[in-house]
Amino acid sequence: MIDPSDTAALDARALHASLLTLDSHIDIPWPDGDDPFLRSASRRVDLPKMREGGVSAGCFAAYIPQGARDAAGHQAARERAFAMLARIGEMHGARDGLRAAVCSSADAIEQAHADGVLAVVPAIENAYAFGTDLSVIAGFRAKGVRYVTLTHNGHNAIADSAIPRRDLGDQETLHGGLSRLGYEAVAELNRNGMLIDVSHLSRQGMLQAVQRSATPVVATHSCVRALCDHRRNLDDTQLDALRDSGGLIQITAMPSFLRPRGVKENGAPADIADLVDHLDYVVRRIGVAHVGLSSDFDGGGAIAGWRDASESAAVTDALSHRGYGRDEIAAFWSGNFLRLLRSAETQAG
Repeated sequence: MIDPSDTAALDARALHASLLTLDSHIDIPWPDGDDPFLRSASRRVDLPKMREGGVSAGCFAAYIPQGARDAAGHQAARERAFAMLARIGEMHGARDGLRAAVCSSADAIEQAHADGVLAVVPAIENAYAFGTDLSVIAGFRAKGVRYVTLTHNGHNAIADSAIPRRDLGDQETLHGGLSRLGYEAVAELNRNGMLIDVSHLSRQGMLQAVQRSATPVVATHSCVRALCDHRRNLDDTQLDALRDSGGLIQITAMPSFLRPRGVKENGAPADIADLVDHLDYVVRRIGVAHVGLSSDFDGGGAIAGWRDASESAAVTDALSHRGYGRDEIAAFWSGNFLRLLRSAETQAG
């Protein structure tokens, strides 16, 4: 509870409540037996926690773990993706004073916020779900999908991952970045108005995607390699490429991406201050327009001070105390991401 004498905290809470806040990467458990309209003890994000934490919108990802690159593996991945998207679609509705809507455009997200409705934005994590058949992309878009993370851990038919899966027989590289099919997938995603998520992608593949995509790319849940030397984080060259192309990195609450082994030098766990340190670095290097926020909740994300969606106002408080104003915080929370969604919508055809 906020101390009534703490006017700065009260002001930050009021600011948070006034913003359209969008978390660009949330996983759903799978198999998922929880009712998202009820508060769950096991999930970091459900609709009640979103409302409590003042989270206006969330991108919910159908996460597809990497498996064998063969027909059976591709079929299973595709079937799982559609099943998970159907489950995400069940978050559309109203119950017990909560209203939520699946939103497939930037305008729809903004309208939901204006109407006091929580916005649910479907996404796919790992283009392994494509297999080698890019016609499935249009089917995913018809289910409301707004971005696809091109890889997870392990190479797929589309691209190389930042983290090869030795247990699947991966060498350091399979395609030298994007495969030939991967270049075609980028163009097909562009045609369908879907953003290309370069989180998890190899460094070479990420830079190739920046060059090839007609729409600026986004890293929906990554951090800064200069501050934490993790293979999943983006280095300065990659950040500069995002700036030059109009792209975006969404700093995420994954402890091991913020601090080596997820802890500070004194052994304390990574916290919101570390998250804002990474955001500060990006602002200084490439500008306010190229950075945003994500949690990766229910996919491993959670840090001291921001352990679930109900605590999201604490991030706004930390940004405010770091000296950011309303317009900057609004850009971090949703403005920059909505700009990219609209760019993708414009490119669709």
